[in-house]
Amino acid sequence: MRILVVGDIVGKPGRNTLKAFLSKRKSDYDFIIVNGENAAAGFGITEKLAEELLSWGVNVITSGNHIWDKRDIYEYLSWNDNLIRPLNYPKGVPGEGYTIKTAKNGEKVAVISMQGRVFMPPIDCPFQRIEDVIDEIRKETKYVIVDMHAEASSEKVAIGWYLDGRVSAVYGTHTHIQTADERILHEGTGYITDVGMTGSTNGIIGMTKESIIPKFLTALPQKFEIATGAEKMNGLDITLNSETGMCDKIERINLAVEDM
Repeated sequence: MRILVVGDIVGKPGRNTLKAFLSKRKSDYDFIIVNGENAAAGFGITEKLAEELLSWGVNVITSGNHIWDKRDIYEYLSWNDNLIRPLNYPKGVPGEGYTIKTAKNGEKVAVISMQGRVFMPPIDCPFQRIEDVIDEIRKETKYVIVDMHAEASSEKVAIGWYLDGRVSAVYGTHTHIQTADERILHEGTGYITDVGMTGSTNGIIGMTKESIIPKFLTALPQKFEIATGAEKMNGLDITLNSETGMCDKIERINLAVEDM
């Protein structure tokens, strides 16, 4: 089972970069997961954009704290579980925290979206909430992928070790900076602290320098704007074992558009 994971899609530059990659490489993968919470001009995602990503061959769209930025997505979350919100939001909010979909090769793949609590909004404990669902999910499929949307690297590393041997892979999102610590943990779970960002590298985590730096200089609110140019796609190429569901290989993707 070969799975493509794509890091946070930032605005139109990120969407265009993903589309360019998939137009050439989609057939290489059995299953495709992207984090889409920044797809709409950097903040949130709309129904139209979610449907656009899915039409390109994406199987599941994960998210994070920005999933709630566009209120019209609430209803979409309630009926389409190809887009999922973090599992550990309080019970009763729109949407689902995990989904199970069929890959191109006919196998079922579970995808769980979770959100950290360190330097993030105070929501339910991700460690405890995943215990509510993990056993039931594993009854249905041995292929389980976790997107841990969190600020603190320590929290991501902790959830990786906590789930080692119980899920196929754990990858971090949210910081938009790809880390170089991809590895297979002791019990077979693939892991990386942050998969990175898909969008322009001309700015600061996908936004223009001119709209970000003044906030650091003055501490006053600023209107962030999407950067353009020097687009890159950050992601993971993961191979899972067909017998155990554990990770056989995990490789970072860090590609400029012209190198696709």
